[in-house]
Amino acid sequence: MNAPPRAPLFDAPAVAQRLDALGVSAATCRQLRQQFMDHLRAEYDRKPAGADIVHARTAFVDLLLRRIWADQVEGTAAGDRLALVAVGGYGRGELHACSDVDILVLAARGRDITRATDTISRFVTFLYDVGLDIGASVRSVRQCLDEGRRDVTIATNLIEARLLMGDEALFEQLCRRTGPRQMWPTRKFFAAKLAEQRARYDKYDATAYKLEPNVKESPGGLRDIHTIGWVAKRHFGARTLHELVDHQFLEQDEYELLREGQEFLSEVRNGLHLLTGRKHDHLLFDQQRELARRFGYQDSDQSLAVEQFMKRYYRTVKGLSRLNEMLLQHFEEEILLARRSDRATPLNSRFQIRKGFIEARDERVFRRYPFALLEIFLLLQQHRRSIRGVRADTVRLIRRHLHLIDDRFRADLRCTSLFMEIIRQPHGIGHELQRMHRYGVLARYIPAFGRVVGQMQHDLFHVYTVDEHSLFVLRNTRSYAFPDEKISALELGYQVYPGIPKPALLYLAALFHDIAKGRGGDHSDLGTHDAAEFCRLHRLSDLDGRLVAWLVRRHLLMSKVSQRQDIGDPEVIRAFAATVGDQVHLDYLYLLTVADMRGTGPTVWNSWKGSLLGTLYLATRRALRRGLGSPIDAHDQALEVRARAAALLPAEQVDSRECDQFWNRLDDDYFLRFEAEEIAWHAKHILRARGDHPTVVATRDFPNRGSTGVMVYTRDRKYLFAAITSTLDRLGLDIVDARIYTSRDGDALDAFLVTDLYGERVSDPAQRREIRAALRDTLLQDTLSLSSGGRRSTRQQKAFRVDTEVSFTTDLSRDRTVLELITKDRPGLLSKVAQALAECGLVLQNARVNTYGERAEDAFFVTDANGHAVTDAGRLDALERQLVQRLDGELKPAA
Repeated sequence: MNAPPRAPLFDAPAVAQRLDALGVSAATCRQLRQQFMDHLRAEYDRKPAGADIVHARTAFVDLLLRRIWADQVEGTAAGDRLALVAVGGYGRGELHACSDVDILVLAARGRDITRATDTISRFVTFLYDVGLDIGASVRSVRQCLDEGRRDVTIATNLIEARLLMGDEALFEQLCRRTGPRQMWPTRKFFAAKLAEQRARYDKYDATAYKLEPNVKESPGGLRDIHTIGWVAKRHFGARTLHELVDHQFLEQDEYELLREGQEFLSEVRNGLHLLTGRKHDHLLFDQQRELARRFGYQDSDQSLAVEQFMKRYYRTVKGLSRLNEMLLQHFEEEILLARRSDRATPLNSRFQIRKGFIEARDERVFRRYPFALLEIFLLLQQHRRSIRGVRADTVRLIRRHLHLIDDRFRADLRCTSLFMEIIRQPHGIGHELQRMHRYGVLARYIPAFGRVVGQMQHDLFHVYTVDEHSLFVLRNTRSYAFPDEKISALELGYQVYPGIPKPALLYLAALFHDIAKGRGGDHSDLGTHDAAEFCRLHRLSDLDGRLVAWLVRRHLLMSKVSQRQDIGDPEVIRAFAATVGDQVHLDYLYLLTVADMRGTGPTVWNSWKGSLLGTLYLATRRALRRGLGSPIDAHDQALEVRARAAALLPAEQVDSRECDQFWNRLDDDYFLRFEAEEIAWHAKHILRARGDHPTVVATRDFPNRGSTGVMVYTRDRKYLFAAITSTLDRLGLDIVDARIYTSRDGDALDAFLVTDLYGERVSDPAQRREIRAALRDTLLQDTLSLSSGGRRSTRQQKAFRVDTEVSFTTDLSRDRTVLELITKDRPGLLSKVAQALAECGLVLQNARVNTYGERAEDAFFVTDANGHAVTDAGRLDALERQLVQRLDGELKPAA
């Protein structure tokens, strides 16, 4: 059945009749504006609209402004010398639902403005009273020329100028005086707009793939289309983008892609404006969900409705960004490089260099030699110093011949050899694979990769789409090959990388590690099959293919072990070493894990996580060298750590006999849980305090961990850990690691690693003094304070709901219970968990704190009061109920 016809979005005669009948008063105009907006909102609720709303609102505002001008200005002595001009987006005829209305009141001379000051002031004030978001400027023609020469943004607004009312001759004079012969000639204007776009891209992190993109300003957004239009208007005098087709700068199918992309983004932008009731262009999480519903998407077994909607968004902006790049390069060749020699330098029988850009020597080259679709990227690598990029016409040829990349192409030995040659080049691997991705070649050549283009997970952890993340990870693996860059996070990686026999295998693992996301099921298992098939098709040896597939299957293993298990436990190290098997697999896995974590998002990687991975790597390397059949004895390892700690304590600072007496009160578990440097630090402060059971608080920097250490030593009592964590939370600190130890005679030694709200260590001595003073105040109270309240959840955290999940396992080797908790991250979380444990009479031995965006995935190692694992199912059920009640009871549904 056909959908019913859509009602007109703007009935101009009806509005005009109302104004005629009621008069042009502020109240009448305000009422008409509100009725019009209500009508737009109702129509959008029925079906999202882009250009229809844009055109309707432009026409409505045109009518309103003309009638108000006629009533307020026209016919007055001052008004005869003025013109009302729409500029900017309004001048272009693109008013989205709540866009600003930019107008210019134009005068012939400055003295005309002076005479009309009162009239203009009344007019503009009237517009504000009506409720229009007006951006008004009042200038003479000369002032427009002067301001436009100084500021390319003003010049750009004037390019869009459109006469609404007033002196036509005056408006024509403005157009002549601000044309390219008078100011901003085409070459200068193009260079300025190019620089402006680069600055805008930098501001938005050079990617459209952020969690909450800006529909207008992010790469691939509406502003990219505007930029093309501005340059076209300046260079060709074009009034519409379709005129670029007539000028052979744009092909018809490309224009259709541009038009369809603009329509979709306009639909989204209108939705944002109507949802918020104001000009709002950031596509925030709660609005993403609501727009996905409005656009008709529904949750499926594989993906959420919002993920489907955002996949369409990201694919749209990717296509628009590619078109923007191609067209601006076309303009660059036409405008900036027009004076360069047109002589071509041959590279081979298929490609040549012209004006610094590589181009096909014949438009039939890809039909005749399909493998050239890959060869061009290899040539770009091999001649990277002499080639600036690919000519726009050749980019268009590549796009036109993507259909040639089929199963036959993928099985062609020339093609598989070329691709592996690209992967094995010493330079430009990441750069050219990114270019292959932009041009659509990579998605065609690796169909599984094509399925994840624009694939986003709706959470705070995965900042980029899967395709962009995978290419970031690949570039991160390439960073190991350039130690001169001195990235501090890669210090160990620089040492490990030269030892891997075939770096190309690492790059392939990076490309494939997340390739099966969004299909349902375990993406590591599904991706293993894709990686193995790719390696077989590209004639890698069975040994190499198995290694790549193993890395894809196990790419999350090292991060999980380092962050969620007790890597001070020799048994954990032995089990991990047994899974890895040998040094080669360990080296590859370490390098891939660091690259993956660094490529997930700016807040995922930090020095603390890097130190955990480094500790796990070095401990596993020692275990592999020792042999898996000869595991180290825990007692011997504890004695070795104790001896190293003793060597770090100067005799003049600590009495060795007192130190031995103190350490004899502690068991092996303490020396396995802490590093020698930390143990020496603990001893120095505790022994300096004297007394049988002193209360000690100490802080220090751990620069190699990117955090600040906080140590508390005091008599153990109920709610101690909860009180300490509440205090740290009140101080606005994030706890990234917590280790809890209780001595045989009842003294608690709790150690924390903390960062400030920006993820940095607390380097200010005054702030560290504040931490120590606040903790001492807490510990000296008869009744421990459990209130937190130092911070609030962020807007982004509030947009998500994460139901609490609790699971228990028994660590038989250490006689303790492991509580794994998945819940929504929020301030004071650790304190609430500690309170629940105390209420259930359980003792917290250790905690591994991990945050993945809005999700906290923490592990707590607990025992009963006698130091044994908790085996009573009823007790564990009671703890689970306590946790769910404390954590989910405070949650409210996401907006």
